[in-house]
Amino acid sequence: MKLNLENLSKIKEKVDKKPCFDVEKLVDDSIKDPKWLAFGSGNIFRGYIARIGQDMINAGEFDRGISVVETFDEEIIEKIYKPHDNLALSVTLHKDGKFDTNLIANLVESLTLKDKDRIEEIFLNDNLQIASFTITEKGYNLYAPNGELMDVVKADLENNPEDAKHLMSILTNLLYKRFKKNAKELTLLSLDNCSKNGDKVKDSVMLIANKWNEDGKVSDEFITYLNEKVSYPWTMIDKITPRPAKEVQEYVEGLGFSEMDTVVTGKNTYIAPFVNSEEAEYLVMEDDFKNGRPDFSKVGVYLADRETVNKVETMKVTTCLNPLHTVLATYGCVLGYESISAEMKDEELVSLIKKIGYDEALPVVVNPGILDPKEFIDEVINVRFPNRFIPDTPQRIATDTSQKVAIRFGETIKSYVNEEGKDPKDLKYIPLALAGWLRYLLGVNDDGEKFELSSDPLMDELQKDLEGIKLGEFKETEGLDNLLRNERIFGLNLEEVGLADKVKEYFKELSEKPGSVRETLKKYL
Repeated sequence: MKLNLENLSKIKEKVDKKPCFDVEKLVDDSIKDPKWLAFGSGNIFRGYIARIGQDMINAGEFDRGISVVETFDEEIIEKIYKPHDNLALSVTLHKDGKFDTNLIANLVESLTLKDKDRIEEIFLNDNLQIASFTITEKGYNLYAPNGELMDVVKADLENNPEDAKHLMSILTNLLYKRFKKNAKELTLLSLDNCSKNGDKVKDSVMLIANKWNEDGKVSDEFITYLNEKVSYPWTMIDKITPRPAKEVQEYVEGLGFSEMDTVVTGKNTYIAPFVNSEEAEYLVMEDDFKNGRPDFSKVGVYLADRETVNKVETMKVTTCLNPLHTVLATYGCVLGYESISAEMKDEELVSLIKKIGYDEALPVVVNPGILDPKEFIDEVINVRFPNRFIPDTPQRIATDTSQKVAIRFGETIKSYVNEEGKDPKDLKYIPLALAGWLRYLLGVNDDGEKFELSSDPLMDELQKDLEGIKLGEFKETEGLDNLLRNERIFGLNLEEVGLADKVKEYFKELSEKPGSVRETLKKYL
C-alpha cells in the first residue's frame, strides 16, 4: 500500500492517529486562501510543526493546511513529498518500545524556490498570518567564515531585489511586494533550535532592507513597515527527530506500507516518507502575532512573553539538556559508543552528566515558571536519553561543538563569576567536560585508535592550537594556553576566571595513555 491520497481511506485504518477533516477540501481552501507558509521541509517540520498544525485543525482551532517550501535540498520535494502526495507518517518512539503512527495530511502543497510565482502569490495573500522557518541557524546567516558578507549576499545587495538569490534576500523582496500591495501585517516565525531565533530573521531582513533603502531601491516607509507591522517572535523548540531508523521502516512496512526506503540526497539529507521522533516535545512561542493566529495553546504549545521564552531557552541550552548532550557526545566518541542511549548504561558518564546538571548548573539557572528545571532534567536523564528507540549518535551531536561550548558551559561559568557567594574555581565537573572535549579533539579513542572527528567550522584552528599534543605525549603549549583564553569559544577567558589550570590538569590525565579516559572518569566520579 503506497502512501498517497488514492489510498487515504485504507491508510486511516492502519494508523493510530489520523486527520479528522476532509483532506481534499482542506487542500482546496488552503491553496485558494493560504494562511501559513513554511520555509524548510525537513524532519522536525514534518514530525512536529506540521503535526501541531494538524492537531489544531482536528481540534477545530484552525481551518487551513500549510504550504511548504524547501529552500536547500530540492530532492526532498522531488523524492519524498511529490511521490506521496505530500502525506507523511509521524512515528513516535516511546521508551517502552511502543510506536504510535500519525498520518500527517495538512501539507497542502510542496514547493521549491524555483516556484517563484506561486510563492509570491501565497505571500501576497491578505489572510496569510504566518511565514515560519525550520531552515537551521545557517539559513539566516549572511556572513562568510572570514566575517565578511557572503558573495551571494553582496550580489543581492548590489542587484535588483527581484534578482535575489539568498533566502533572506528573497524573503525581504517578498516582504517589499507585500508592503507595496497593501502593507498587510505578517508574522515571521522562526522555529529553529537557536537562541533568540526571531532576532536572527529580523537582523538579516533589516540589514538587506536598509542597504536597499540606502541605494534607493526600497522606500523609507518599507523600513517602517518592517519595524511596525511585521513581528519576529522568539521561540524555543525541543524535540529530537533523528535520521530515519531501519527499525521504524520495518515497523511501517509491517503495517502494510510500501516504498518506505530512506532517501539520501546529493546534499546528504537522510529523509523517508516517515519521520521517527521521541515522545517528549516542547514549543514555547512569544505571543506576538501581527495578523492573527490559531490558538496554539490548545495543542500543547506554550504562549508566553519574550522574557519567559528566553528563560526557557536558557534553561534548556545551559543546564537541562544541551550541555549534557555535548558531554555524552565528546566522551562517547572517545569511548567508542555509537548511540546516546547506550551511553546511559555507563555508570561514570551518567554520574558525570548528573554532577554537571544537578550539582553545578541547576543551582544557578533561572526558573522560567512555565517549566520546572528539575523536572525537565529528570525527564532528560531518566526518559529521553535512555530511549534506545531514538537512534541518535554521539558522532552527530559532536558536530560543530566549538559553536556550542560558550553557551552550553560558558554561561554557567559566568553565573559563578557574577553571583555573590559563587566561585568558578569551585567547579569540578564542567572543567572535566571541557577537558573531555579537548581530549576528543586529539582524534584518538581510549584504546589508542584513531577515529573520524565530526565536522566543525573551527577544526583547523583547533587542531593548530593543540599541535604537539598527542596521546601519551601531553605538553603545555602556547597554543593550548591561547585556546583556553579564547573568549569566542568558551564565552570567557578560562585563565582569568581561574579554570585554565584545572582544565589542563584534567586534559593531561585524560591523555596520559590508552585507557586513561576511563581511569580518569573513575577517579573523579
